[in-house]
Amino acid sequence: MTQAVIEVRQLAKAVTSADGSALPILSGVELAVKAGETLAIMGASGSGKSTLLGLLAGLDQPSQGTVALAGKDMASLSEDQRAALRADQLGFVFQQFLLIPSLSALENVMMPAELRGDKDARARAKDLLERVGLGQRLGHFPAQLSGGEQQRVAIARAFITNPALLFADEPTGNLDTHTGSHVADLLFALNRDFGTTLILVTHDPVLARRCQRVLSLKDGKLEALDDAA
Repeated sequence: MTQAVIEVRQLAKAVTSADGSALPILSGVELAVKAGETLAIMGASGSGKSTLLGLLAGLDQPSQGTVALAGKDMASLSEDQRAALRADQLGFVFQQFLLIPSLSALENVMMPAELRGDKDARARAKDLLERVGLGQRLGHFPAQLSGGEQQRVAIARAFITNPALLFADEPTGNLDTHTGSHVADLLFALNRDFGTTLILVTHDPVLARRCQRVLSLKDGKLEALDDAA
């Protein structure tokens, strides 16, 4: 059996409300995602999708339960060790693009690879930008690019480290329908070519159905929603 890239057991998260009581966001979440699998997580606004993603990535700590990434229990690692594991294993695509305004498209894509010392970062960044149709935009800054172009830069940046697992949080949420569809095509094409495991958080059922499995986050728990295959 293929080993799970990420495995979650009895995950719970609560925050303290204004009156000092505990406000549960997630409760008893169980999840295992195998290598190469594509999974969509759906849920209403405020259901805890982004909170769950932060826990899965080790950006936040659970109130209870465990998250194991690449076989390593995140809770047993120091903050620096979690950061190193993220840099080695994870890629991220967000709704807000999160490009650095003072860097060109090429420099934005290069940055994660340069930070870990990859000597071929520039050549790989150029190749990825060409693959997403931005070979003529290498020197353009984010402010000079459309929303769709900025998201394509963000997708190229996510793949430059060849991550084992890619988190995509509402990747088409800030785009019009036509542009969003094109960006989604690129995301799934690169994901297939790289053999990456994909966890996609979205409220869009059309986008979700492109994944092999769809789960719904409701009342703090994950449940099967549909067979999208």
